[in-house]
Amino acid sequence: MLRGVSVIATLLLPCLPLGALRGESVPAAIDRLIAAGAGGPLAPAADDAEFLRRIHLDLAGNIPTSAQTHAFLGDKSADKRSRVIDQLLASENFAEHWTDRLSVMLLERQQLSQIPDDEWRAYLKNNLRGQPRWNVLVGEMIAGTGKGESRAAMRFLGKGNHHRLTEDIARLFLGRDLECARCHDHPSVDDWTQAHYWGLYAYLNQTRLATHSGEKRPYFVENLATRKVEFQSVFFEDKEDTGPRLPDGKEVLIPKFEENQGFEKPAADGLPAVPIFRPRELLARDLASGQNSLFVRNSVNRFWKLMMGRGFWMPLDQAHSENPPSHPDLLDLLERQFVAQQFDLKWLLRQIALSASYQRSSRLPPGEKETEPADYRVACLKGLTPEQLLHAILRATGNEDVRTRKSTSKETFDRRGYFTGTNSKLPTAYSDIRTIFAETFGQPPGVAEDDFAPGLNKALFLMNDRLILHWLQPREQNLASRLARMESPDAIAKELYCAVLCRLPEEDEREELSAYLETHHERRTAAVVDLIWALLTSTEFRLNH
Repeated sequence: MLRGVSVIATLLLPCLPLGALRGESVPAAIDRLIAAGAGGPLAPAADDAEFLRRIHLDLAGNIPTSAQTHAFLGDKSADKRSRVIDQLLASENFAEHWTDRLSVMLLERQQLSQIPDDEWRAYLKNNLRGQPRWNVLVGEMIAGTGKGESRAAMRFLGKGNHHRLTEDIARLFLGRDLECARCHDHPSVDDWTQAHYWGLYAYLNQTRLATHSGEKRPYFVENLATRKVEFQSVFFEDKEDTGPRLPDGKEVLIPKFEENQGFEKPAADGLPAVPIFRPRELLARDLASGQNSLFVRNSVNRFWKLMMGRGFWMPLDQAHSENPPSHPDLLDLLERQFVAQQFDLKWLLRQIALSASYQRSSRLPPGEKETEPADYRVACLKGLTPEQLLHAILRATGNEDVRTRKSTSKETFDRRGYFTGTNSKLPTAYSDIRTIFAETFGQPPGVAEDDFAPGLNKALFLMNDRLILHWLQPREQNLASRLARMESPDAIAKELYCAVLCRLPEEDEREELSAYLETHHERRTAAVVDLIWALLTSTEFRLNH
């Protein structure tokens, strides 16, 4: 069960956030502009249970506990939704969950570099605990200095493959899939040219890895750039060239130096001389800037999509004039406000979460049979990420202690054998269990996880996997054990639905549960396990609605 401005005002726009011109809050402006383009009735507000589950999944990466659900449903204060948003944003769970989200978005589950995963995650988490500045994070990842607390940021650079970095930076930070522009102007998107590709490449082509002889660890360095990058279309004989240049930006002049005068620091400790002109550092500064509208708009679009279920344009890496945003005025507003707030990521997520547009029900408006997702008339359904799904299952079944377990064996767990059936052992270490869920419910390494991708293997895993069936069995104080000790069918129904679906059961659901228990009274504990299994495998549990 799934539940027109004046000339003077125009001149002021670069200085004043658009929302401030109307004297309204950003969430109110979001709702006004969404309503203006809806083209039909809007769904009512989500009820408290639906909202609580949604906001916990989006901000903390897990469903609320049964106790949290009961407390929230019983709270009659008018500001309880804004309070829970603020509590979650300040929580350690926010830092943990958004470390997952950013890592998957930026690395796409690839093991690209020598920076250990725990160091990379600690870097992201430490930033997310405070006041994360998105432009600062991106700038540190591109600069990849390898120094101080931001050393782990260089993991984004992988092994320094120039073409991979050019294409990833264009996709992830500018919303442009320029892969085919490496060889020629894009065949179907006039906005994307070969010069855009090679202009970005010219920032990166002097980058390479070098190892510090004393520290015995690698750093990314830059060779001295002395000339522009040459390129040629496969369709034409004429050659072109370009220096470092952002798409739609001005070309950076490559300075000329007298022989041996282009360096500010001599070679030492196995590292080469440091050139005065370092294009990748310029890219880190100029790309992740409030003056770079492509970067700001792409950033807003990606975070809007993570919260709302779809971006202003889709796919996320198709930002061009033939694929305009669904709500250009709202995108402009959020772009300006995000810059005005110095790219404060928590601020942006909070404004979206406070809006009625985010808090809308996923049920269709009365009398409507369908709506267009781009209208945001109803809340868009979102598939749970592998990490969200794992954490939700562990919390629902009362097995959260699994998240603290480490391997007690020196042998590597045979995951392939686990999937094929040749390994009959259950994984005990949380790291192995997490990897199993990522391999089952995530995309292959290098593929963006932008949309819900159902599959038969995923459905069968939820229904039949030995690990999940193991968690369903009564032990200690888990859900099956608690329910088995209850006498009243109504009490069982209430606790079951609150624990798994984060809501109270409907009357017909209470009646069905009572009838099922009565029919299977001789195997009551097994019947309780069957009921938990049925809710865990439901569409309502699998989706963030």
